[in-house]
Amino acid sequence: MNRVPNDAENAHSSSVESCPSLRDVHSINPAQLMARIESYDGREKKGISDVRRTFCLFVTFDLLFVTLLWIIELNVKGGIETTLEKEVLQYDYSSSYFDIFLLAVFRFKVLILAYAMCRLRHWWAIAFTTAVTSAFLLAKVIISQLFSQGAFGYVLPIISFILAWIETWFLDFKVLPQEAEEENRFLIAQDASERAALLHPRVLSDGQFYSPPESVAGS
Repeated sequence: MNRVPNDAENAHSSSVESCPSLRDVHSINPAQLMARIESYDGREKKGISDVRRTFCLFVTFDLLFVTLLWIIELNVKGGIETTLEKEVLQYDYSSSYFDIFLLAVFRFKVLILAYAMCRLRHWWAIAFTTAVTSAFLLAKVIISQLFSQGAFGYVLPIISFILAWIETWFLDFKVLPQEAEEENRFLIAQDASERAALLHPRVLSDGQFYSPPESVAGS
């Protein structure tokens, strides 16, 4: 005889436990939620997230590091002016490193334009630069005679290749997922603040409570 009430109580308890969000909303402090939303708004006003700024710094480091290696290579070959004229004005695909420097400039311009100025939230720009870099370096290593020119024939193509793929990994696994998570947190906090505002109405002031005047006895 007691099975039906027990089953009803179990169903009621399970339904209550299946809705933890309502209990959480009741326990949410609206002031804390508003402070959290204001912090997210402040981040949006900055225009660029911290992790995206780190990515842009790494792209800048890529350009500067490849440029430094290229300048060292110019000095090793017998002076900057003479070697620069030979590699730039008398450019030869099979022996010049000038195109690897231009490849670093190409990556820098495209990635900074896409992810710093346009604030792109997609991976197509980094995929394009990495694909172009990989294809060009593989073709240059196979066709050219870089390996016969000493250590820089190995260092510059390998460093350029590694930096391009590190940028791809960092954007795809750090920048985009973290920004998406921050945006989801902002939406959840905003939704919870709206629910809290409905569930916790504004507290009435003391002036809004009053007692009616005493009535005359016998009236």
